Amino acid sequence: MDSFAANPKKSFHIRSNSLPQKPHPVLDQVDEHLCRLKASEAISSSSLSQKLDGLHDLHDSIDKLLCLPSTHQALVDNKSVDDLLEGSIKLLDVCSLAKDVLSQMKECAHELESALRRTRGDDIEVDIQKYFNSRKMMNKAIHKVLKGMERTSYENGDESSEIVRLLNDAEVVTYNSIGSFLSFIAGQKLSSKMSRWSLVSKLMHPKRVACKDVGANRNEVEVVDAALYSIINQKSDVLVQVKDAQNSLRKLESCIHDLEQDLESLYRHLIKNRVSFLNILNYYG
Repeated sequence: MDSFAANPKKSFHIRSNSLPQKPHPVLDQVDEHLCRLKASEAISSSSLSQKLDGLHDLHDSIDKLLCLPSTHQALVDNKSVDDLLEGSIKLLDVCSLAKDVLSQMKECAHELESALRRTRGDDIEVDIQKYFNSRKMMNKAIHKVLKGMERTSYENGDESSEIVRLLNDAEVVTYNSIGSFLSFIAGQKLSSKMSRWSLVSKLMHPKRVACKDVGANRNEVEVVDAALYSIINQKSDVLVQVKDAQNSLRKLESCIHDLEQDLESLYRHLIKNRVSFLNILNYYG
């Protein structure tokens, strides 16, 4: 009895070590965010915004994960740490590029919307063609980036911890989400004459294709494209079509503004997590 009283801390320490260790709750949080993001598909600006919000939550949880001592040990002991470090800088690069593309897209939409308010007649087609030329240049850059983003999935061996697996999955999911974002900005490819006339045919028979259009879930970029091709190929009710195009462009500008804020927030999260990652490696290096 006296022996126990004389060493209470030691006795308690022995008992605590006998208890099984439970995974930290933040691991479950990261896994849940990953599952939701993997299951979501971004088609419209609203669903894309939800995906970006999901990425914010994911990287918030990763920030907490990087504060855990068990994470520090897992990163130091794992041989794939160099891949994770390289992946973090690639995410920053592609997110920065997405921000630049979005800014260019917003500027093009604003310039065209302003031009449609001022011009009439043949000048309208000149302004529209200028918009499409700018879009074409942006799309070339986007498709080049998307092709460069193709990568082999991680193959985690038995030596890879659950923490490293989650960090790998988070990187891949973030890559895919930014890819969805860039695909949204690129819109549907409508460069050929056949594509143009097919689109105009749909616009001339809205009732017949209403259900099909709803099922296709065209995003705001594609709605603007449709309105502009309608102006180019139809000569009647041009003023009405111009007004429709202006409304579509304003909606596009509004959704781009919201997405800009979401993307900027994600970029700050990525910077913060990379700094934390580097601090861990430098401390144990």
